[in-house]
Amino acid sequence: MKPNDHHNAKLLSHVHPADWRNPTPQPKYNLVVIGAGSAGLISAIAAAGLGGKVALIEKHLMGGDCLNSGCVPSKTLIRSAKVLGELGRAAALGVNVATPQVDFAAVMQRVRQVRADISHHDSAQRFSSLGVDVFFGQGQFCDANTAEVLSDNGERVKLNFKKAIIATGSRPLILPIPGLREAGFLTNETIFQLTEQPARLAIIGAGPIGCELAQAFQRLGSAVHVFDIAPQVLPREEPAAAKIVQQALLRDGVTLALGSNIERISASASGKTLHYHGPNGAHSVEVDAILVAVGRVPNIEHIGLDKAGVKSDKTGVVVDDYLQTSNPNILAAGDVCVATKFTHVADFSARIALQNALFSPLGLGRRKLSSLVVPWCTYTDPEVAHVGLYAHEADKRGIVYDRYEIGLNTVDRALADGDNDGYVAVLTHKGSDVILGATVVGRHAGELISEITLAMTNKLGLKAIAATIHPYPTQAEAVRKAADAWNRTRLTPFAKNALGRWLAWSRR
Repeated sequence: MKPNDHHNAKLLSHVHPADWRNPTPQPKYNLVVIGAGSAGLISAIAAAGLGGKVALIEKHLMGGDCLNSGCVPSKTLIRSAKVLGELGRAAALGVNVATPQVDFAAVMQRVRQVRADISHHDSAQRFSSLGVDVFFGQGQFCDANTAEVLSDNGERVKLNFKKAIIATGSRPLILPIPGLREAGFLTNETIFQLTEQPARLAIIGAGPIGCELAQAFQRLGSAVHVFDIAPQVLPREEPAAAKIVQQALLRDGVTLALGSNIERISASASGKTLHYHGPNGAHSVEVDAILVAVGRVPNIEHIGLDKAGVKSDKTGVVVDDYLQTSNPNILAAGDVCVATKFTHVADFSARIALQNALFSPLGLGRRKLSSLVVPWCTYTDPEVAHVGLYAHEADKRGIVYDRYEIGLNTVDRALADGDNDGYVAVLTHKGSDVILGATVVGRHAGELISEITLAMTNKLGLKAIAATIHPYPTQAEAVRKAADAWNRTRLTPFAKNALGRWLAWSRR
């Protein structure tokens, strides 16, 4: 792992120790888990904590994408960039500051430090101490009830299991753009290895990863160009939310080439040139580095799925709603089988897979993936968070709904903070307080969405939120105000007239 400094040395000592010796296998395991990312770690540690004999196989780094090349390093980088965003707003808040100086090497060093400091939670030593047999090497199935590990030194050991969970995760999708591989490119797996800042950075993909890193690198001093074939950033989000983020990126200086198709890439001594066709014709731009952030591909190769009788397709391992594969003794969890590829979804899908693998034979009930209420957040500034159905999804299903929207420019704390851009929008079943979904746009959207998620998970409606006292002043009042908006609909013209007549009578 680059660079070879003491932070990365500390990380590796936890997530892939150089002196690690694979244990002697048990005669038979209750559970074998292939992949030590978020889903695999949760599966293994929970099963071992319940007294099961568990083997965990990892070919690269424990902690998976989240710790090593995803959530942890990206949010640490974003935190440094957010300081610069705050300084950019200082004058509007009546504070004059000198021009900040960015030490990019120091920023990236902190990224590596934070990652290393967190890594002990996912360490081989910790999992081993908690009763998990940790094996480093290529894991693959030999048959329906046997897996094997090919270790780095060429040794092979076989692991017999009662149940197994596939948790091999995903990797970046690389588009077949002519000249891309020849020119060279970065992904989330390599960009956090940088120690020198690219003066000019092209990002292919305007989804969550592309937008987050575009804003961060632009604030840190790179000239960032973002390309996407879609006409808006964050194509999955509702247009109003995407527009607010798009305006924020433009204010920060990011150049957007939306609705554009990259036709080829060429390289020269002075840089890498992207030749693209956009709404206004053909263009080209030269940069120093290219980041590819256009999606994920499930890791299903070289794990012997066919030998185990496990079906797969281009979307990953094929599972039912109980996360069971075509082999009843093998389940899957996380990015390798779930469409929503988030760490928290990997976590909860692993809990479902584990319960169904170990306890459904006891008649303790099976859990469904579809039972999960899943929120997510894009950590731009402002953030965009969502849970449940979008309006267009409700329309497609023929669901009639009401929409309650509160602009942050009506929330006292948001005005005091200068966070006027954003809103809370909640969809409910027509004429009821039953929440179908919600979108929150604002600097703290990722925090605000949890209250709505809690309500949806526990079958609580806007009535319960409206009856909950929120401290004043907080930005969470935007959620309560949306609930109050629903509350006011209960006062129908008939009820209002009757109440008025009662109050008039009571004055006699």
